[in-house]
Amino acid sequence: MLDFQDNDGISRKMEAAATIFGRFSHPEMLVAHGGRVKTIAAGHYTVTGLSHHLRLGEFVAHQTRTGVHLGEVVRVEPDIAYVCPIEPGEPIGIGDLILRRGAFRLSPSDTWCGRTLNSLGQPIDGLGPLENGPHRRAISNTAPPSMTRQRITQGFKTGVRAIDIFSPLCLGQRLGIFAGSGVGKSTLLSMLARADAFDKVVIALVGERGREVREFIEDTLGENLKKSVAVVATSDESPMLRKMAPLSAVTIAEHFRDQGDNVLLIVDSVTRFAHAIREVATASGEPPIARGYPASVFTELPKLLERAGPGPEGTGTITAIISILVDGDNHNDPVADSTRGILDGHIVLDRSLAEEGRYPPINPLASVSRLARKAWTPDEEKLVGRLKSLLHRYEETKDLRLIGGYRQGADPDLDIAVKQVPVIYEILKQSPGDKPAKDSFSELATALKAAAQTQPQAGAMTRR
Repeated sequence: MLDFQDNDGISRKMEAAATIFGRFSHPEMLVAHGGRVKTIAAGHYTVTGLSHHLRLGEFVAHQTRTGVHLGEVVRVEPDIAYVCPIEPGEPIGIGDLILRRGAFRLSPSDTWCGRTLNSLGQPIDGLGPLENGPHRRAISNTAPPSMTRQRITQGFKTGVRAIDIFSPLCLGQRLGIFAGSGVGKSTLLSMLARADAFDKVVIALVGERGREVREFIEDTLGENLKKSVAVVATSDESPMLRKMAPLSAVTIAEHFRDQGDNVLLIVDSVTRFAHAIREVATASGEPPIARGYPASVFTELPKLLERAGPGPEGTGTITAIISILVDGDNHNDPVADSTRGILDGHIVLDRSLAEEGRYPPINPLASVSRLARKAWTPDEEKLVGRLKSLLHRYEETKDLRLIGGYRQGADPDLDIAVKQVPVIYEILKQSPGDKPAKDSFSELATALKAAAQTQPQAGAMTRR
């Protein structure tokens, strides 16, 4: 616990603070600058005497009888600074001493693999303390300069047939999974987390239900658990901790990337990250500009997402799979629209497909991978183009077929679609318990060939 004494400039004494303060910049200047609490409001408090020493995003420390509590500076005025507490329910009193701590930093290590942490980099899995690495990294780091980054060239298999066929991914790509609540985002993420193309896996669970954390980590990761690090901020934690969780996760991923590893970064979900930023910004007085979201949300999103991707020459990659919770199933809400423009592709989960029992409920016509051509062979690209044409023809004539307006032989392409598209939809079905697909195109070809043999007429049309 810290013990401060402040009698007209008399020295301030500090004890047992290394565990907390070792994570900040300038640890040798722990008590260089101090201020006092002036006002207290819901979600933030104000501090006097520190404005000329603070920067946005820096942390301050507040000592009470229950210990040391942290807060982040969210607004600075000439004579007053606004601070959002990190922990909910922090006991704060008028006149309490506040000390500047600087930028929050982590010291990731390979020994963190297999561990579950909170947003502050502290273990929450009951497996003992963490061993810190030799390098300290600010969680508010910037992305590598664009002209120093490697180019993306190598595709990989996710084991999910709907993705590997229609929206294949590459190492270093950033992909968004867009869906409403309860459609299956977390389930699809659990399937993607099993991909064996990566050296390390880093997972950020932001605003997740507390009961699902152990299920996701222990059941989903399986053998990948020993090469994974999970950063968790549950829905009942403060907006500051929910805001910090993906920042801490990408910082850990950057550590592994700089060692030459290919890293899979999963963030579930970036929408809750945006909600946390909105809560913090609104508490500090920032006005909303787009459906209740302040401007800082659209500043922080690209800062986070641009840190993923290929690293500088000679390092590894961070392949990011980000889930986006679309409010009210509106895929054009501000967060979804802004995120879609930053990412290298998007997978759309359709509620109507989930209601039909098709899992994962991926809409292949609405999903796009901007790097698909780097993963497909020329023959695969032509085949997928033909498959999408058949799917589109099948879907656009759905109402016509339901009312009995379809007549076989009038449209050869529609005849093929009616015979083959149900087979395609069936092969795209996968559950989390199924084994990952090793060669999705071969499995699709086998299914279509078997269907053609049982339907001679469909087989004849296919050969035309």
